[in-house]
Amino acid sequence: MQIFYEAKLLQQTMMNSAQEICLVPTMGALHDGHLALIHEARRMVGENGCVAVSLFVNPMQFDRKEDLDHYPRPVEKDLEACQNAKVDVVFVPTPDEMYAKNHSIVIAENALSQALCGASRPGHFAGVCTVVMKLFQIFQCHSAIFGEKDFQQLAIIRRMVRDLNLPVKIIEHATIREVDGLAMSSRNARLSAEHRADAPRIWKALTEAKDAYQLGERNVDSLMKRAMSILEQSPYLRIDYLSLVDEENLSLVETIADSSGNFVLAFAGFYGSVRLIDHVTLSAQATEM
Repeated sequence: MQIFYEAKLLQQTMMNSAQEICLVPTMGALHDGHLALIHEARRMVGENGCVAVSLFVNPMQFDRKEDLDHYPRPVEKDLEACQNAKVDVVFVPTPDEMYAKNHSIVIAENALSQALCGASRPGHFAGVCTVVMKLFQIFQCHSAIFGEKDFQQLAIIRRMVRDLNLPVKIIEHATIREVDGLAMSSRNARLSAEHRADAPRIWKALTEAKDAYQLGERNVDSLMKRAMSILEQSPYLRIDYLSLVDEENLSLVETIADSSGNFVLAFAGFYGSVRLIDHVTLSAQATEM
């Protein structure tokens, strides 16, 4: 496994590679969800391809300094996990390596990023788009794989690739969950014991609405109330949003005229200072994401 700390050296190395390169962009604190992405990347490129991983806590996508300061950074443990997963190339840059002191170019998306996390976290998706574009350029990757848990991020990255004609195939991977249903996240490690025990109610609430939808419920208020009744029972959870949106354009859905389209019931909330997100797709044949 090759470990790089300098962007220029990594870019030169990857430009001279004849291998198919699949990138798994992460902010480190790797868990089984990340490892599932790494294993899928290996399946995609085969034994002769290159699986590349970035470990970078991107300051541009944090809207709260406290969140940035407390984000876990177990770099040595992450490198060991990458080694065990047979990753070929790992990039571990510093913020100064990724961003010049006077950097002034930012990539912003102006449609899909306006709602949900984009509304709650100003500048977040500009930070995501900017760092992902830089990683695509540095790694010279042919494909990149992202988890569906961050479905708004995934939609925005797909839009960026489409609109900017980037020669990168975007691969999505289903959300990996704990046994109790909680979506795996690096932030879960920061939950207190009480908060961790309570957090599975998020998935319970979302699946309650999904089950009702599959049984024929089409009243949006009723679907929302089913989920909200479970969320509001928590003595710890502070809800940021619970929104039903169109799967394609992420616009808010107030009425469901028929069952031909797919919808996403999306959630974000806080346990103390720890922000968690999750979602479920509502369709006639809804499957877990």
